[in-house]
Amino acid sequence: MYVWSKRLVIGVLAAFVLVLAVFSTEGQMAEESVLKMHTTRWITLNYIGLMLWVFVWMIDQTRMRGKNVWVWLLPFLLAPLPTLMALILFLQRRVKA
Repeated sequence: MYVWSKRLVIGVLAAFVLVLAVFSTEGQMAEESVLKMHTTRWITLNYIGLMLWVFVWMIDQTRMRGKNVWVWLLPFLLAPLPTLMALILFLQRRVKA
């Protein structure tokens, strides 16, 4: 892959651990159900990480095919799965010679 580098992966993992640590310490001070808040934050953090990973993959795939990925950013933010499917279909079209 063109986009992934060791610095990027280490930075993303460090940010994940940092946010997870903040969520864990912040959740212990709350009087309401800590489990529900922690679970919600965990799911949210993982979803955001997955969306970043998928968008980096989209950048890599469009770069290899000489297409522009940034026109897909807004639709991806609004509806990730349908946009991903449309991008894959768009990239699989036969190129007219």
